[in-house]
Amino acid sequence: MAQGYCDSRFVAIKDAFTKNLEANLDLGASFVVNVNGENVIDLWGGHMDAARTKPWIKDTITTIWSTTKTITSLAALLLIDRGIIAPLDPVAKYWPEFAQRGKQNVLISHLLSHQSGLSGWEAQVFFEDILDVPRSTKLLERQAPWWEPGTGSGYHAVTFGHLIGEVVRRVTGKTLGQFITEELATPLGADFRLGCPDSEVDRMAEVVPAPPSTNYEGTGAGHLTPNSVAVKTYTGPPLDAGIALTEEWRKSEVGSANGISNARGVAKLLSVIANNGVVNGQRYLKQETIDLIFQEQSYTLDHVAATKIRFGLGFALAAENNPTGILPQDHKLAYWGGWGGSLGIIDMDHNMSIGYVMNRMELGKFGNTAGRQYVTELYKILNQQAQG
Repeated sequence: MAQGYCDSRFVAIKDAFTKNLEANLDLGASFVVNVNGENVIDLWGGHMDAARTKPWIKDTITTIWSTTKTITSLAALLLIDRGIIAPLDPVAKYWPEFAQRGKQNVLISHLLSHQSGLSGWEAQVFFEDILDVPRSTKLLERQAPWWEPGTGSGYHAVTFGHLIGEVVRRVTGKTLGQFITEELATPLGADFRLGCPDSEVDRMAEVVPAPPSTNYEGTGAGHLTPNSVAVKTYTGPPLDAGIALTEEWRKSEVGSANGISNARGVAKLLSVIANNGVVNGQRYLKQETIDLIFQEQSYTLDHVAATKIRFGLGFALAAENNPTGILPQDHKLAYWGGWGGSLGIIDMDHNMSIGYVMNRMELGKFGNTAGRQYVTELYKILNQQAQG
């Protein structure tokens, strides 16, 4: 049964949410749509655990995997807005050791658009290794790019947060997690953090991994040659959703993957962008900073995802033949999603941010069956309202 609030215009989504829980399409989930700073949909329900002994309640949180990247990008945009870093500056300006092995011309914009050539680790690493963020970041610092930086994207599945996080640390003296908490989550009242302190563990839902597959993160990369960028990325480190059940995961700060939140937290943070930089009367970003997001950085066949992705600064953007299959091609959109199904979407045309977070994972490129259904139904309703 769906709990929470739903504006009467969107009752079909609440009905679908309830049906999906009853049909076991979702185990536990939350779905939030924020328009002009207000939640018009704020739903939750289901269970926190596979055994169905704990109900998913209003403040339940869980790992959101790569939807974390949207918040890491927001943190970088905050630094750009303040003039502390600039998109066209070399990364080495702030992190001198990064310049080694042919990386002297890698720009901040390349990090934010998956174009640095560092989409995975050359050294053999496992997920446990990348939880030691300083050590695994040092390995990236010493690594040569896998393709010429700035010539196209290759999805930085795990390295994205390490790279941007180190820039944040160099210019602020704070870890990425500290910076997000102090500068974004706390002032906004958003339920989000990297990792999870012991005090919050009781409300953290259990991640239920999808059945194993060789098609890494649903990308179809499994058929590629062993030395391809895609396979090197998804085996360096090898994906292991079970890591999210460990104390080590909760104690680490992985800016690509271990954001712990719910749909309300994601939608609240992304409302900073959707509302043109202002939330609750406080300005977080200038309009010109938000405009940077929508400047196309790359629109190529992604080396890792094996599909064309149009990247702006920090986010994927709407495009013809949109790889999501559910988002409008003609809207001013910025988005990304997480392994297993979570979503973070910004629609500037509606001043709307969307968050979807669940605990049972499903293989697929963008969203799971339930989340895709809610977003599809949302746009169907909005289109009907616009027409009449």
